[in-house]
Amino acid sequence: MCMKRIEEIVHLVESGEVQKALALVPDIKKNGSDEEKYELADHLYSWGMLEETKELLEELAHRYPDEGEIRLFLAEVYTDLEEEENALAILEQIDEDDPLFARACLIAADLYQMQGLEEVSERKLQQAYEKMPDEPIIQFALAELYFSMGQYSKSIPFYEKVLKKEKTIAGTHIPERLAEALSLCGEFEQALPYYDEALQEKLDSRTLFGYGVTAFQAEYYQTAIEKLSELKALDPEFVPLYLYLAKAYEHEGQLEKSYEIAKEGIHVDEWNKELLLYAGKVALKLGKPDEAESWLKKAIEIDQGYIEALTTLSSLLLHQERYEEVVSCLEEVMAQGEYDPQFEWDLARAKHKLEMYSDALNHYREAYTFFKNNIDFLEEYGYFLIEEGDREQAKEIFQQIVRLDPGHIEAADMLLQLEE
Repeated sequence: MCMKRIEEIVHLVESGEVQKALALVPDIKKNGSDEEKYELADHLYSWGMLEETKELLEELAHRYPDEGEIRLFLAEVYTDLEEEENALAILEQIDEDDPLFARACLIAADLYQMQGLEEVSERKLQQAYEKMPDEPIIQFALAELYFSMGQYSKSIPFYEKVLKKEKTIAGTHIPERLAEALSLCGEFEQALPYYDEALQEKLDSRTLFGYGVTAFQAEYYQTAIEKLSELKALDPEFVPLYLYLAKAYEHEGQLEKSYEIAKEGIHVDEWNKELLLYAGKVALKLGKPDEAESWLKKAIEIDQGYIEALTTLSSLLLHQERYEEVVSCLEEVMAQGEYDPQFEWDLARAKHKLEMYSDALNHYREAYTFFKNNIDFLEEYGYFLIEEGDREQAKEIFQQIVRLDPGHIEAADMLLQLEE
């Protein structure tokens, strides 16, 4: 009779008459057999009625303490209810000789990972793997754990094992994940065939982007252009593609095309400071300093502490002999707490040209701490010291140049003059 009641409950739920179905549940809880209660618990769980499921399973677990299936089911319910401690208490009681031990380890591993206890999670998965080394779901769980921990080289052999039996597990396409892991390990060429395989299964933006970036890193720039262009046609709003596509064109010697792509990306996302900086740099290479300045200033408007944009703009201003603007720009950002050693060098150059010799000297001294192995800096600093009449200090600087580059004839000659 009760089994028919369960069938009736299922029918009512599937027909959308949930309240009528729930009205029949108390009778089964009170009068049903244990087998019927377990089946009811299974249905309730599938409908997301976790508290009702827990109540039935706790009763059954109390009655059958050695029944592993009931305990595992209850542990899963506790997990869904975020009662992790109760779940772990059950799982830890399952003996290593129990056929369900490996499955219990999998559930426990998930719980420990949720708690941030990755080493304990790894230990549990290794125990499961020792019991069932050929089980793809365990291999996959280990691979995913290592991947999430950033230990990509450890994840690769497990993904490879999974791929021998399964292409997809838990919604994860294994060839794509393996390609990503290989790419993150710097194994760019080895990753490309797996990206090919992944794209044969499903064409999507994320996979195309991964393929394009990996091809770029492998220095297969034409392949990168093909894949990223395909992505641009598929999803032109996918902003990250534009920077890599522009760079790939630059590596192929197509600067105008690179600039065009960077501007297209900025049109899609005008707040993308990396694209603005890149557009500025390419504009400089194309001999378009006014456009370069505009892009760089827009990048700095977005992020006033954007060091690379600031140093690039400063270099442009120095080249154009706009020394007052260099000083104004860099001193303003330094007053706001931003700093880079290049600021000191650029300020030294600008103030030298503005005949602010004392300030220039201070900046050169500060910059020396960072650039004492940079021959270009040392030459500039050395000649400045000579201009200032500090021959002893200049001599030390030219000695440093000769130590770094014994074949530097000009520095050696200047050192002889200073010694005379």
